[in-house]
Formats: sequence, structure tokens, C-alpha cells
Amino acid sequence: MQDHHKISRRNFISQSSLAGAGLALTVTTPAWAGVLQPGNGVQNTGPAGTTWIRSLYERATVTTYLKSKNELTYIGMSVGGINAGGLYLGGDGKLWLWDIFNLNQEGINPLDVPWKDPVHEGQKIRSRDGGSYVAPPRAGDVRLLEQGFALKLEYADKTVIRKLDEKDWEEVRFEATYPVATITYTDHALPVDVVMQAFSPFIPLDTDRSGIPATIFNIEIRNKETQPVKASLAGWLENKVAPYTGMMNRVQRKSTAFKEGSATGVYYTLEKTAFGNQQAEKSFDCGTLCLATLGSNATVNVAVDDVEGAALFVAGEASETVKAAQQKLVGTVLSVAEVSAGQSVTLPYILSWHSPNLAIDSGNVLPAADRGRYYDNQFRNAREVATYVAANFKELSELTLLWKNTWYDSTLPYWFLDRTFVNIAALASTTSHRFKSGRYWAWEGVGACQGNCTHVWQYAQGTARLFPAMERDNRERVDLGISLQEDGGIWFRGEYDKRPAIDGQAGRVLGCYREHQMSTDDRFLRQNWDKIKRATQFIINQDKNKDGMVDTPLENTLDAIWDGEIAWIVGLCIAAVKAGQLMAEEMKDAAFAATCREYVQKGSRNMQDHLFNGEYFIHRPDPVKGRKNVGSYNTCHIDQVFGQSWAFQVGLGRVIDQKQSLSALRALWKYNFVKDMGRYAETHKGGRPYALYGESGMVMNTNPKNEPKPYGDSATWQMGYFHECMSGFEHQVASHMMAEGMTDEALVLTRAIHDRYHASRRNPFNEIECSDHYGRAMASYGTFITACGFEYHGPKGDIRFAPKWHQENFKAPFTAAEGWGSYTQKKNQGRQEAILEVKYGKLLLNSIGLQAIPGVKPRSISVMAGNEKLVVKAETSVGTLRIRFSKPVTLLPGAPLTIVLGA
Repeated sequence: MQDHHKISRRNFISQSSLAGAGLALTVTTPAWAGVLQPGNGVQNTGPAGTTWIRSLYERATVTTYLKSKNELTYIGMSVGGINAGGLYLGGDGKLWLWDIFNLNQEGINPLDVPWKDPVHEGQKIRSRDGGSYVAPPRAGDVRLLEQGFALKLEYADKTVIRKLDEKDWEEVRFEATYPVATITYTDHALPVDVVMQAFSPFIPLDTDRSGIPATIFNIEIRNKETQPVKASLAGWLENKVAPYTGMMNRVQRKSTAFKEGSATGVYYTLEKTAFGNQQAEKSFDCGTLCLATLGSNATVNVAVDDVEGAALFVAGEASETVKAAQQKLVGTVLSVAEVSAGQSVTLPYILSWHSPNLAIDSGNVLPAADRGRYYDNQFRNAREVATYVAANFKELSELTLLWKNTWYDSTLPYWFLDRTFVNIAALASTTSHRFKSGRYWAWEGVGACQGNCTHVWQYAQGTARLFPAMERDNRERVDLGISLQEDGGIWFRGEYDKRPAIDGQAGRVLGCYREHQMSTDDRFLRQNWDKIKRATQFIINQDKNKDGMVDTPLENTLDAIWDGEIAWIVGLCIAAVKAGQLMAEEMKDAAFAATCREYVQKGSRNMQDHLFNGEYFIHRPDPVKGRKNVGSYNTCHIDQVFGQSWAFQVGLGRVIDQKQSLSALRALWKYNFVKDMGRYAETHKGGRPYALYGESGMVMNTNPKNEPKPYGDSATWQMGYFHECMSGFEHQVASHMMAEGMTDEALVLTRAIHDRYHASRRNPFNEIECSDHYGRAMASYGTFITACGFEYHGPKGDIRFAPKWHQENFKAPFTAAEGWGSYTQKKNQGRQEAILEVKYGKLLLNSIGLQAIPGVKPRSISVMAGNEKLVVKAETSVGTLRIRFSKPVTLLPGAPLTIVLGA
């Protein structure tokens, strides 16, 4: 396997002295930037400002990108299964990237790219440092093999052939509803419109069926005229198995026609030669490919000479063809249908792959059992993948579409649903893997910084809510398994860095509480309690002076060891110990619960008294070392109240004073939110380019006190981070703002990120930090959680909703331990109606928490589960009306829970 050119962030920042600017000539300041007035939050200055702020709350329409607006070039939606490699769907429906062959490259386009702006002319930037942000890869430039679809129409003595790409159609529309894209091809000169739905099976809670290495294309041909049309659809795929080693190993490629069950297609394999490598099948990129259709009258051609024009529509006579690796070999699968006037026909296709030889490193850091892909346990080759999908096509498609429709059937804005959910696509990139042993493993971003990094992935909230089994496995097998030491410390990169990071340690304890909550019972907590307790005690032990504020210098996510009492680390550790307290209470470990309670009370009080400067939280220097080493000190740091943000994700209540938390968030808005990052970077040098000229965002640290050395007395390479604009941190702040009622600011910040990733600028499905599809960006799901006011505790059978806006007419999806569905609440004639409807699986409940809509007096409560009236008790605590059922209730699809509150 090739040398992947590992380059540290230290080298990048110290050598290049970047100013965080770029694309200056092509991106202009957003029209709404004038509305943003840092200082007192968002100001609705005048009619334009009021209108724009209001628009952020509006449902609006599905996010759609158009050929006519030149918005398709950079689109790359992940359409492979989770942990199955990285495969992109382009804006016009063609596949690109093809990172399914275990190359382990760093970044989706591992090249040093030019940084073309007036300040950095002639400089280059690496993948892991923002190359894909500055120079977004174009679909047409990153195509490893040939693939596509073409349509032949025969009608009224005419024959017309059009490929399904943007060059052949008057208009192409891409609906960006991850995990299902809908692409519509229209042309006024043709009698039909074509609609492609493309996706990989995606079923929340079901990691196995969401991890299939396959892409489904449902291609619908709609006859909009008054006469019938004969439509022939040809799908083609190049046999490029072993694309990197095939020629070197002197193998041949073989394409074979097959029909099995409902699937008809071409199966792509390798053939050894007498003079070739006799162990070629052990090469990292060895495997198989397959293209199939479910069409009843399908035919195939195992080798076409030309993918242009009529040759695509000629059925072949040979059942197999073999060619040398240096020769191009393309097969086609052809479906034919008669489309009556005003009717439509849908032709389904399946593209599958099987590249089992995944190995992360060549130094044997990982055990042998962790080499290879998990899907190799389920399928022996790509043909088996295709035939499995074909045999289960209806269920896999319907469940995927059910989730997509459940997610978007909401009163929340389409753009907000997009941005808070889309980063789950990182799981369907080569950021995230599942080894043959079943173990889940991740880089920080594609091919960069290995080992399930605790101080990065603890920010991510999406995986735990959508695929909780993945996170439980990571806690048990890694954090509480190979990484846990006798003193309770957790190695922060598994086998790859044998030391703890203090923020990652706290995040993993908090994660244990979340994983317990997203379980059906207390088995996870019981089985792991002794280890969780040890990890929690490790945090307590890092408080050297016993004031409840951690002060032991340990690694943190800014790649440094800071001295002193640091508000963001102190608060995060307090939140973790509070989670430890609640777990101890559930385990009836009264002594440890008391230890945690004392620590939390002392720490919260001292943080309030000693780390708040009257406006925001600070870093109190070590009394001996002072400000000798790097730190945030009196600056305004983006994560300063991260502990309270985490607390809202798992229902811990307050761990940091409310007034001080709000003041700190307002200070972040005042000092750290920047209208034009390009202009900002002109005078704040050293950061990497994650926001450019004309783009808004929140930077890591600012210096409100105008100190000459705000980050310590010694210049260090890590100081470059302080001037960066990284979306994962921004999402964390946005989720906290949303929870605290700063909904305007939360939406503006989230929208700023959304606009930075508009398809006219770069790939909207790839938020970038240290390489592509960065794990921390899944903090975005936390903003969705807090917008719904959602809390859940599976073992207790308790769920809660408290929407932050549109309380009188609100609908949003939810996920739980065994099921998912929708929550709706409405106000009607002084009454409040709430409906909890399971769409998939089941939901066991003992109680539900609601907030009464203003104007509703819940003097009477009526609760129905399906057709059964329930006996309930109600109590009010901290603004929540808790409705407790007299016996456990199991909700199933078709039998919703309906609650009516009224006078």
C-alpha cells in the first residue's frame, strides 16, 4: 500500500502562516450580513432585517440545486452504506469519488491545491488543512471509472438518445434530502421527464442493513404527452476491480452476465494470469463489482466498445468477456418499457461492490482480527450484495424512504433539517469504518488523525441518536476496553496514542450516560459501571487543589497541554461528574453518588465565583507557571460553556449558572461571530481556511481585552487554531444557544455554516476540518435535539419534548432505543393536542414530559394509546408537565399516543 504522506497540523501551521482567505474574486458578502450586528446579538434593523430573521424560521421549500444556476458542479452526496467506503452521487446523477477500494488516502482529493487569492498567490494547501474547502473537487475531475445511464426514446417516428447528465438536458434539479437524492431531468423538446431517486439503504437503529455496500437507483420515466413512448434505459459500469494494483499485478478483468432471482446484471471479477501475481487477491484494492436491474425483460452486454450513442442499447451475445487490466472493459444492463400517455414507469437498478481487504496501517498497530471489512461477514462478493438487495428491494427501499419522509415531514425549516442532519454522511465516507471483527473505528476526517479520537468525536451527537449500537460498541470495546487504564484514564486515540485527553475523557463519561439513555434497559450501565466509575474518578482526581475545578495539565482538543483552571475544561468535567452522579444513583451506589454530588456543587460554585469575569468565562493561570505556556486566559473562547451544552444533550439540568451562561453566549456573539472571515483573516494570521472572503462564522478565540500576548508568553504553533472558523465548534455553540432560548443567534450561526456549504461554492454534504467529512461536524445534530427540547431515557421509559419555536404548530422526528417516528403538537381553541407516532420499531414508555403552550391551562388531561384510554398521573416540575402512566405503554406503528390538555 502506498505512503499516505502523514503531515502534522503542527507543520502546516508553523510553516505557512496562513491568513484564512481565498476565493476572493468569486464570493461576495451575503446580502444579509448587514443584519448581523455583533454586540447585543442579532438586531432586526429595519424591515429587511426583520424579514430576513423571520425567514430563518419559515418552513420554505425543499433545498434544490439547479443546472441553470450552475449549482451541480461540486455536489457529492454519499450513497454508499455506512462504514462501507465512500461513493459520491454527483449533482446530475453520475457517481464519482469511488473511494471504495481501501486506498486510505488523506482527503477525498489527496493533492496539494493552489490557494488562488491576492494574499496567497503561488501557495498551496494540503488536504488535511482545508484543500477541499479552498479548491473544492469537481465531480468531473475525480472519476476513477466509467459509469452512467442513458435513455433512448422512440415515439412519433423519432428516436432520441440522452444520457442522464447535465450536458444532455435543458434543466437538471437536485433535491438534497439526504439520505435520498431526487434528481429531475427536464427538456421542453422531449415527451418525458425523468426522475431518479438514488440512495443506499439507510434505516436508523439498524447498522447492518444501513451498511450494505450498494447504491440503489429508482429511475422513473414520466410521459407528459398524449401518445405512448417506448423507453430503453441503459446502465453501464466499467470493470475496474483492483484499480491501483491491477496492472502492476498483471491480472485480467472478467465480466460475466447473470440472472438470479429478480436480478439481471453483469458481475465484475479478476482473473489471474500465468505471469501475474499469484496472490493478487490479497491486494488492498482487490474485490468485485456488480451492476444489476430488477427489470423483467432486461438484457446485458458484457463488453461494449462505446458508451456514446446507439451502441449502449445493443444486447450482447457473449455470456462473459476477459480483458487485460490495461484494457477498458465496460458492461451494460438494458431495460425496456412502454410508457403510456400520461403514465410513468420506474426501472430500478443496483450497483454494488465488495472490497474486503481493509487495513488501516502497515505497522500492525491494530490486531489481526480488525483487518478486513465487516460486510465481508455478510456477503462473499458484489453479486451476493446485489442479489440480496434485489430479494429485499421493497423493504429496504420503503424503510429508507420512510425515514427520509419522516425526517422531512416537519414544521422545521428544510434548510435547518438539511444542515443539522447531513453530517451523518461522514459515516458513509472513509472517515468511518467497521472492521471484520465488528469493531467500529474512525479517523477524525478522511484519512487524517487516527484512532476514534475522544476529544473530537465527543462533540458528535448524530451517531448516538441514529445508530446507538455503534456508540455503545465504541464505549465498551474501545474507551472502556483497550483504552481504559488502571487509574481510570482513557487513551484518547485507542492504540494510537497511549495517554488521556482531559476533554475527551469527560466527553466519554458523558457519552456513557447518553449510551445508557439510548438503551432499552440498564444492561449497558450494569455491565460497565465499575469501569465508568473508574473513568469518572479519574476526572475528580485531576483536581489537584480540591476546589472542584480540574487543574492537572493534560492534552486537549487544541493539541496542547494547558496549565491552570480552564473554564471550558472545568465546566465539561463538572458535567461529566454530574453524569457520573446520576449513573451512580441509578446503580444505587450512594457513596460514589455523594462524592460526585459534592464535586459538582463545589466546582459549579467556584467556577461561578472565580472563572467568570463579569461578562464571560476565562482561563485562570497556574499559580506557579503563570502564562508561560499556551492557553486561552482572558480571551473569549468558543467552548467556554461547553459543559452546559453537553448537559442539555442528556438532560443533566444546570451545571453552570444560567445568567452567566447566557452572558458568555452573548459575549461569543459579540466578539467571536465574524461577518467576513476573509477580512478578519487579513489581520488575524495563522489559521486554516474554513471560511473565506464573504463568508460568516464564529472564530475560536478573540481578545476583547486587547492584551499584547493574549494566548501566553511563548509563541506556539497551536495559536493558529484561535483564528479559525471550524464548523464542529460552531454547531456546539449553536445547539447551546438554541437550548438557552437564543434562537435567533442559533439559527443565524447554523445558517452561516449552511451558506458556506452552498452547492454553488462547494460540496454541501462535506463539512471540512482536519480533512473531509470531519467527525466533530456531527455536533450539528445537537442543534436539532435542542430545537425540539428533546430528552429521552430508555431504561426509565421517559421521553420529553419542549419545542423552542412554533409551539402552537410543531412537528419533528425523533429516535429512541428501539424505534423512531414523529412528534406533533398543536393548539386548538384553548386546548393542546400532542401526538407521538411510531413509524418504525417500537417505543416503551412509562412517562412523557411536555411544556404547556402559552394560553393553555392543563386542568384536564386525556391520554389515548391507539384506541385505549390510559390512566395517568400528572406533575409539574421546572416548567415540564410530566404525565406518568399507570402501567408501561408500548407504542407500535399505527397506534399513536394522543394527549389532549385543556380547561
